Amino acid sequence: MRTVIHSARRISGGEIVADAWMLLESGRITDAGTGSWSGTVTGQEIADVREVDAAGAYLVPGFVDMHCHGGGGASIDDGDTSLGPLTHLAHGTTSLLGSLVTNPLGVLEATLRRLAAEAPAHGTVKGFHLEGPFLAASHCGAHNPGFLVPPKVEAVDRLVEAGGGLLRQVTIAPELDPGFAAVRRLVDHKVAVAVGHTDADYDTARAAFDAGASILTHAFNAMNGLHHRAPGPIAAAFDSPHVTLEVIADGHHVHDSMLRLAFQAAPGRVALITDAMAAAGCGDGTYHLGSLPVEVHDGVARLPHGGPIAGSMLTMDAALRRAVAVGIPLPEAVAAATSVPARAAGLDGDGAGSLAVGSPADLILLDQDLRPHRIWRAGEELPAAQRMGQPD
Repeated sequence: MRTVIHSARRISGGEIVADAWMLLESGRITDAGTGSWSGTVTGQEIADVREVDAAGAYLVPGFVDMHCHGGGGASIDDGDTSLGPLTHLAHGTTSLLGSLVTNPLGVLEATLRRLAAEAPAHGTVKGFHLEGPFLAASHCGAHNPGFLVPPKVEAVDRLVEAGGGLLRQVTIAPELDPGFAAVRRLVDHKVAVAVGHTDADYDTARAAFDAGASILTHAFNAMNGLHHRAPGPIAAAFDSPHVTLEVIADGHHVHDSMLRLAFQAAPGRVALITDAMAAAGCGDGTYHLGSLPVEVHDGVARLPHGGPIAGSMLTMDAALRRAVAVGIPLPEAVAAATSVPARAAGLDGDGAGSLAVGSPADLILLDQDLRPHRIWRAGEELPAAQRMGQPD
């Protein structure tokens, strides 16, 4: 049966369009327009259609999270492509990259092979992101330093092959890649290269971006900060127009003033991410991120004994609300949660993060408080019982 959503405020392409309607059929958006829904499309009556009156709710694309380690008590690092993504789907994330932390190369290869075989059955996981093992020990954060290795072309080839076409992003500390051979090899494989967990200065980061790197992994975190004489990789990303800056907008990883700065300095190039780990959607307690134990207290995940922050408890709807609360215009914040990460992760080719006709019918109705009211993935509405609606 076809579905029409009408009387919505559509947010797409940087604007809010009132009194909008959208027709869904066979998992795709097949038509769209504005004005009162009359039961007809281009003058022809549409039969056998389910009507959804949005009553003025915001209609936005399904969220795209390009950096997510898990949720609901389960970790993608442990080979779970179901429970974590379902947790985030309940908060409006219809597409995500499953992120893997640092492990020995053989372990990462085996995990990628297993995940690549399982992911298509679950729908939400559209590919994978290796956040390691090519990281700087001085900025490794919650990654096991014993498993770090320098980026080599041979290792890159092994990991790309293991991903079976689903490896979409790899984080690298570029100072460990002289001549950027690994960066260039990944780009040749059509895998997005992210600069992150790095001790790089401005010049090194800028050179890596010139060599093809196109993402800054969780900007401001696990890298040298902005300084007026040593601006570091953040300023290098600001100055590189093709680079997307990931930002974790949970109020713990990045101060609100720096969140605003990122949007101001790189308009249209900020991607909201969760960097969520297994505890997302659960609560305080002890969990694991890769091989390391993680303690969650008062909603903040850290390595034991006051160690560094280890991922987050964030969901994409909460990230959107925080961005708007600190002053980011709603259409810009929606783009940062949808079209911008879709483009950066290479998911835009099939229409992820878009409400254009022909795109997948991955949609959210947000209420006035920007909480998901109804969610569709591939044209199928998520049952109310599966929508968590938990407080931030």
